[in-house]
Amino acid sequence: MTDPMVPPTPPVHLQALLAREDLGLRRIAGPDDPGTVIRWAHASEMADPYPYLLGGELLLSAGVHIPEGAGPGYFDAYVSRIVAAGGAALGFGVAPVHEAVPKALVEACEMHGLPLLEVPPRTTFSAVARAVWQLMAQARLAELRRVTEAQQSLAAAAARPDPLRPVLRRLAQRLNGWAALYAPDTTELAASGPPPPPTAHQALTHLTQVLRPDTGAAGSRPPAAAAGSHAAAAAQVGAAAPGEHRQATPTPGEHRQAPPTPTSASDTVDGTHLAAYALGTGHGFVLAVATPHRTPGDHTIASVAAALLTLLTGQLRSSTATARSSALVRLLLGTPPPDVAHLLGAERWHMVHARPDGQAPPDPLAAAALGTALGSALVDPAGETVRVLVPADHPVEPLPGWTLGVSTAVAPENWPAADTQAARALARARATRTRLLRHGDRPALADLVPPHDADAHARSLLAPIAATPALTDTLRTWLSLHGSWDRTAVALSVHRNTVRQRIARCAALLDADLDDPDVRMELWFALRRT
Repeated sequence: MTDPMVPPTPPVHLQALLAREDLGLRRIAGPDDPGTVIRWAHASEMADPYPYLLGGELLLSAGVHIPEGAGPGYFDAYVSRIVAAGGAALGFGVAPVHEAVPKALVEACEMHGLPLLEVPPRTTFSAVARAVWQLMAQARLAELRRVTEAQQSLAAAAARPDPLRPVLRRLAQRLNGWAALYAPDTTELAASGPPPPPTAHQALTHLTQVLRPDTGAAGSRPPAAAAGSHAAAAAQVGAAAPGEHRQATPTPGEHRQAPPTPTSASDTVDGTHLAAYALGTGHGFVLAVATPHRTPGDHTIASVAAALLTLLTGQLRSSTATARSSALVRLLLGTPPPDVAHLLGAERWHMVHARPDGQAPPDPLAAAALGTALGSALVDPAGETVRVLVPADHPVEPLPGWTLGVSTAVAPENWPAADTQAARALARARATRTRLLRHGDRPALADLVPPHDADAHARSLLAPIAATPALTDTLRTWLSLHGSWDRTAVALSVHRNTVRQRIARCAALLDADLDDPDVRMELWFALRRT
């Protein structure tokens, strides 16, 4: 069996062989097609070489088989048999048997569309065969180098904190095409590269459905995939051969089994080469690729990407999914958080708030990758901020591309308070341009005041601005940043003049001197209780 990780030996373009000046080959008949390739060279003086050809050969002959006085009928039959066997080209050696290429042979090759090469007397057939193998070795070496570089590039992309999109982007670049990851529900999760034409895109979507366990069986695949495409043929494992009658009804005691679902499928639509690869075993993720050209190494490169994506998507579907689902259902039905915490696998937790460095809000794929990097699948991509509930025994470290705010380690009943801590830590981290900021867990002076009295005092003190959340949020952020107008504006994503106007409004409504440190301390105490 061939190794799917090693590309097959690529064929040699006929033009490359004709360009070898040491051979002196000359095309004298047949189409001048730059896409003509040969897979090996074979010398034969048989009058009918058909039984000895596999297809793709450059057949070499000195015309020993040509009987004296042979007419056009002989050459027509000879060339037609070569074409029927799949021969790629015919090389005719001049001298010692024939001083020139027979004119009837030239006409037959022209009529049947078979390239005819004149091999000069000084060039032996062994030299031609050796040149073919040299060109094939060079092409294989170049292809192996390309595949190796692609493997290294894909592995580097897979090591990034948010790896799924970089892997697809590198794959599309290496194949000079389009690559996409399809979710189990057949939606397109992410894609990279110039998209294929609409008809090819639709055919590729149908191709991915052939690889799904619930649609791969005959009779349930999409119509476009079942209408004679290569994908449908790949999926119809065990189909009856031409002229064979297959029993439609199982015999007594026989159990009919559904044909196995293929792990890959390919097709060509409107000149676009399509390929799909199932990721993992039964999860439903599929890698889809569309390229304008197809080389022997493309399948190897795509297989490497499929293997990497299988590992990455497998991390998103860990074995604890059932327990998390059970915990969610119980919470929705009113079970207190401490009673379901054991299903989640930890007694104490950190709440992490994260914002990406870019301006665009994070999508579900990036949020899931963030959760994987933090070691938790409890991820909530809410708006511009991603919230992740991380077990306390998992260290939270800075991640490239993200700004993180981390709460103290709390029990499940204190998750809401931890959510507030993480939000404040993230605001300070963004304002101070710090990659990660943790909420302090030292005992505070406010802990000496009874909570009921502290809450009552906070509500009374902040009553004039309580009805306007923008004012309380601005005042809290401004005080936490020691009255810095610029850093507060960055943290709130507003203009610094807006911060000044809001703080001035707070000072007027509270009738307080916000430059007085005692006033600031009292307001900070009250704001921390809300």
